[in-house]
Amino acid sequence: MKRVLNLLITQEKKLRKASIPWIMLLASTAGQASCAKLAKFAGMHQSSLEKIVERLVKIESTTGKYTVENKNSGAYGRYQIMPSTAKFYAKKLGIPRHLWKRPYNQDKIFRAIMKANIKSLKKRGYEVSAFTLYATHQQGAGGFNAIMKGKKLTTKLEKNLRQNLPGKLGKVKKSQLRATWINYWKKKLA
Repeated sequence: MKRVLNLLITQEKKLRKASIPWIMLLASTAGQASCAKLAKFAGMHQSSLEKIVERLVKIESTTGKYTVENKNSGAYGRYQIMPSTAKFYAKKLGIPRHLWKRPYNQDKIFRAIMKANIKSLKKRGYEVSAFTLYATHQQGAGGFNAIMKGKKLTTKLEKNLRQNLPGKLGKVKKSQLRATWINYWKKKLA
């Protein structure tokens, strides 16, 4: 297996040097097909889902680069995926753990996360929208559900909400925190 992987890496380097965009063409075609399936699963047009993802990327990594690292949280890449989440999905998708940061693998992991989030939203009766998709990406499906159902905020969830609000909004009273977070992100993603 290692030998095959090394061969693929060598071939990929040769193709890059030759400036032949075949790998990127194949990756983007596969990505578009996956996005179309994901959009259908979400019950929306592919262009709508692509716009949501574009907005999410602008919020998460601002530049859209695959090498962006958040020094505070440890989140990495275009979609700011937490390493523990990436490792879980890499294993699930058959991606070697040490290769999860590659752009194609980040895309693949992100689509799997999105699918799981969409499934969770639908199961719990939430509309799939820019707000609900981003909120589940940011807080996790369980955290998002706890926020929306008015469940008691754990210390960790309270901290996450405060960190994901700008300046003064992050300092509101605990009793106002949930509504402040929901209103801020709904407005930002409208």
